[in-house]
Amino acid sequence: MTDITLPPSIANVEQVQSIRTPIRMEYTYTPGRALTQYLRAMKDKKILGGRCPDTGDVYVPPRGVSPTSGRNYDELVEVADVGHIKSFCVTHLPIPGRDDLELPYISAWVIPDGATVGFIGLVKGIPHEECRVGLRVKAVWKPDNELEESAENIPHWEPSGEPDHNVGGAK
Repeated sequence: MTDITLPPSIANVEQVQSIRTPIRMEYTYTPGRALTQYLRAMKDKKILGGRCPDTGDVYVPPRGVSPTSGRNYDELVEVADVGHIKSFCVTHLPIPGRDDLELPYISAWVIPDGATVGFIGLVKGIPHEECRVGLRVKAVWKPDNELEESAENIPHWEPSGEPDHNVGGAK
């Protein structure tokens, strides 16, 4: 390591070891047509997906544009509020500002029945060591009087009690 020679005017000043700078970014997001319809449907406890005109794949939430072909689409379909876990992560570290998350908690990629691609959600009602790929889950909705045009209408998913989804295709 090379020695650093400081100018005499600051030679006796304590050197800075670290700096912590809080950063904040505020923004406004305006959803497009497909996502607006998705959020409105969530207020009625319905989950909408968008169907790709080329592959027939259903994406939740709908994007309005197929991620595979890049073509616009207008077809929205209702998918179930039950599905299966495609992948998951057990988190043992707290997230600043999320004191409501009891550690450890499970974040999972949930594929609702009728969808090809799903979304991330919290999973509760099961010990984290029992969570697994293929586990059948159902949405836990907020009470009717608390529903808004928001994906937060499903605070979490929980096991449905149905047999696991056959993820690997094995018989």
